[in-house]
Amino acid sequence: MQNFRNYYDILDVPRDASSDEIKKSFRRLARKYHPDLNPGDKAAEERFKDIGEAYEILSDEVKRGQYDQFGQFWNQNGFQGSRPSRRPSGVSNWNSRTSNGTVLEEDVDFGEYADFQDFLDQLLGKRAAKQTSSGSAPNQTARATAPRTSRYETDPFRPGVTKTAYTARSASRRDAEARLSVPLEKAYTGGRERIRLEDGRSLEVNMPPGMVTGQRIRLKGQGSGGGDLYLKIEVSTHAFFKIEGADIACQLPITPSEAVLGGQIEAPTLDGWVKMTIPKGVRSGQRLRLAGKGYPTENGRGDQLVEIRIEVPRDPSGSERELYDKLRQVESFNPRADLPI
Repeated sequence: MQNFRNYYDILDVPRDASSDEIKKSFRRLARKYHPDLNPGDKAAEERFKDIGEAYEILSDEVKRGQYDQFGQFWNQNGFQGSRPSRRPSGVSNWNSRTSNGTVLEEDVDFGEYADFQDFLDQLLGKRAAKQTSSGSAPNQTARATAPRTSRYETDPFRPGVTKTAYTARSASRRDAEARLSVPLEKAYTGGRERIRLEDGRSLEVNMPPGMVTGQRIRLKGQGSGGGDLYLKIEVSTHAFFKIEGADIACQLPITPSEAVLGGQIEAPTLDGWVKMTIPKGVRSGQRLRLAGKGYPTENGRGDQLVEIRIEVPRDPSGSERELYDKLRQVESFNPRADLPI
């Protein structure tokens, strides 16, 4: 069939390629044909979609096994609605192995499918499994809703078609996990953010405020086979703020005159700059508290702990130097007077 999709050729790997080889080739091709790197190139966009489809099948052991098993029938006669005779050419037989090792022979009418891709899509998404256990109740497995009316429903026991009833079960659902590095400011505020996954997908995520490292965000149905995707949050280290439980700590530099005289100065918080009062004679290393300016938690919001760091000017101006000289002549404070020697 002209529409047969050889996923191995699409990913440029041999049929016996390992999972690592498949992943490596996928990443290389996905980068090459990514729409962001080929703006306006429709051919590259279609190639990117084909690469993603091929990787979805070949990276999943179950789907890859089904593809390898049934791919041999891609040029089978009987597609496009050919009519069966006593044993129609579109009805073929293959062996499938159950989980306990039993080999089952099954007849399939390829005339039921518009083409091989339609047949393969059905098998990869809803693998047919024969009921082999005599103790199984008929209603234990629900019938899947067919995407179109099938001739099996109107004439299920016509010549050349097996009389065994089949049920369909969904392909295995698998949850997945991805790491997401978030700046502290974004972890603090939360909100909607568009992220790009390693497989090329782009998702808009509504992230909660007050995220912490190790927290997991569940994206329902975004995993493999309809499973869930969990984003494991990692809050990036900030150059100024540091999270200490529900509190946020920082070091704030002040001048010697601010330390001696005290008064109001401006200090940064995750909400922006705020005014805070410095007490007279504050010491370097002393911690001051900004109530309610910490990190949000389930029990409320913590405080911001501001550690004072007195900084001395390294290159004062001439007028500043004169003032410091006058201060030294008149100051009575001697920090070395009480040394224990």
